[in-house]
Amino acid sequence: MADETPAIADPAALGLAGFGVTTLVLSVFNAGILDGKLVGVVLPLTIFYGGIVQLLAGMWEFKRGNIFGTVAFTSYGAFWLSFYLYVHSIAGTLPAAQANKATGLFLLVWTIFTAIMTVAAFGLNGVIKSLFVILLITFILLTIGAFATSATWATKVGGYTGIITALVALYGTLGLVTNATHGREVIPMFAKKA
Repeated sequence: MADETPAIADPAALGLAGFGVTTLVLSVFNAGILDGKLVGVVLPLTIFYGGIVQLLAGMWEFKRGNIFGTVAFTSYGAFWLSFYLYVHSIAGTLPAAQANKATGLFLLVWTIFTAIMTVAAFGLNGVIKSLFVILLITFILLTIGAFATSATWATKVGGYTGIITALVALYGTLGLVTNATHGREVIPMFAKKA
């Protein structure tokens, strides 16, 4: 008897959308484009769209047998959920003299993880490669900005590179959804050459 397990849609479009939208909103504040007092608007996104939706996309990538998608979406979904908990419940309780070190460490481990994923991304299409290279630059800048409190420029520039990262992720969503809908490549994803 043939396996009649129904195919599932490519969850990467959903995972990229959750990552892109949440990253875009937070990066606007990191860049200083909007008043930092409004940053609370990003916290609901970190739970639901950046966190839970990416976590689900990662599990659906697991079902499809895509190890890169599984690790990337599940991990960055967990990043957003832990970011929410850190900002909402922990950061404000830390001594002011120590808070930057804790935030810097939090960002540093994600910078290291992103470097690992960037190496792996070079086996994928140009959109994903670009996304991870720019994301790595973003994390490096935000980490510098957190550790060196006098380097506010790093956080601001990291905000702008985060906006670029988000736009690349959303371009990936556009490409995956549009190309699947039309049954052909309408939006170039810059596939890896064989």
